[in-house]
Amino acid sequence: MNRYENRRALVTGGGSGIGQATVLRLLAEGGRVVAADISEAGLKDTVDKAGAHAGRLTTVVVDIADETSVQGGVAFAVETLGGLDVLVNAAGILRSAHTHEQSLADFARIIAVNLTGTFLVIREAIPALLAGDAPAVVNFSSTSAQFAHPYMAAYAASKGGVQSMTHALAAEYGKQGIRFTAVQPGSISSGMTDGSGASGQSAGPGLPEDTDWSLFTKLAPALGEGFAGPETVAGVVAMLASEDGRFITGTEIRIDGGTHY
Repeated sequence: MNRYENRRALVTGGGSGIGQATVLRLLAEGGRVVAADISEAGLKDTVDKAGAHAGRLTTVVVDIADETSVQGGVAFAVETLGGLDVLVNAAGILRSAHTHEQSLADFARIIAVNLTGTFLVIREAIPALLAGDAPAVVNFSSTSAQFAHPYMAAYAASKGGVQSMTHALAAEYGKQGIRFTAVQPGSISSGMTDGSGASGQSAGPGLPEDTDWSLFTKLAPALGEGFAGPETVAGVVAMLASEDGRFITGTEIRIDGGTHY
């Protein structure tokens, strides 16, 4: 498939996990991509994995929680690509703690990266998207936005905010041609969930040592295949931002193998 031939995409969180898998998927389908991430090492790894497609990939170091960094990064992407058709907001962090022990600084950081960061990137990208070809934005919510995941109250709040914001943006910009959707990954093995990500914004969940596992009512995917790889989500993201997703906006798609059916 070459659904992304002549399409220009910016993917945040492109240095590891699902963000990196999305970059590689869009490249494989013919797209021109700018991958943004806080980790220069992670971006280098993405370039290495792009192989023969690396000629259509450009990288930029961006801290999405920093307004100035986002402004510069999005402007660089738009200039490099000559416009923008697709935005994928995959960058995020996951931190876990007993809520009564969580510091305000830690709570604020999660909100700053996951929710405010997503807003900043979207705000800066909208002018270019309005001039783009069949523009589409895919945001990253989570199964945590709708289902009880203990010790992750701050993360759940941030992802619930992303989900609500996606609906509002779809209503605001639908008549102007921009589609906004969200994905809700769950039971996905990635740098965020296993702690192996190269990016400083993709550290693992770090559940408390005294975690009460009985609070996790559902852990295993119903499909019986165990946790899926990040490429599973990347395929859905690619569909949503392509012509195949042209009649989908203002909604989210849960990708968890039936863990939360």
